[in-house]
Amino acid sequence: VQLQASGGGLVQAGGSLRLSCTASGRTFSGYTMGWFRQAPGKEREFVSAIRWSSSTTYYADSVKGRFTISRDITKNPVYLQMNSLKPEDTAVYYCAAKTGGSVVDRYDYWGQGTLVTVSS
Repeated sequence: VQLQASGGGLVQAGGSLRLSCTASGRTFSGYTMGWFRQAPGKEREFVSAIRWSSSTTYYADSVKGRFTISRDITKNPVYLQMNSLKPEDTAVYYCAAKTGGSVVDRYDYWGQGTLVTVSS
């Protein structure tokens, strides 16, 4: 599974961005899709996940209420809508996929990342 994340950019604090994750050659049916981020000098951290079959969603406490993960069952992408962005949300965001288990780690497939920069 090859994943492609897109939608990153520069935004002012309080602004919004929507990230997309697509897979080449297949759909996400049966997978758990996750978003992670890695800020400069910090470890990669879990942001959000969605189980494709049930659409159950999960969020890190730091983004709960501001970010929304969703998927379009008729299309390929998984989205991460990011609202009320803060400078501390600045990071490279990665999408990832796995086939079950914990949503916060041990993903099998990773995209290349998209940079989100939030200016104060």
